[in-house]
Amino acid sequence: MADDFDEIIHAPNRLRICSILAEVHEAEFGTLRDALALSDSVLSKHLKVLEDARYIELRKGTVATRTRTWAGLTKEGRVAFKGHIAVLRTLAASADAL
Repeated sequence: MADDFDEIIHAPNRLRICSILAEVHEAEFGTLRDALALSDSVLSKHLKVLEDARYIELRKGTVATRTRTWAGLTKEGRVAFKGHIAVLRTLAASADAL
């Protein structure tokens, strides 16, 4: 159980990012920014940490002559997120038993 606790994912903003990305194939940067009420720079830093851990992939493309960035969980990221959530559920259940 403790092996699945993931310090990278556990940071509140990264946990929220992974939670959103777990529900979709990918999300556009602006959508994530607005949903999480983060500045561009803060979101970029968290996405970089997740990308460096190989938990997300970033894809760039052009929409109406503007460059856009999309983020999506990798297979490894989905497994890590699922494991981390399982640990959190176990910890919460232990607290409920007190």
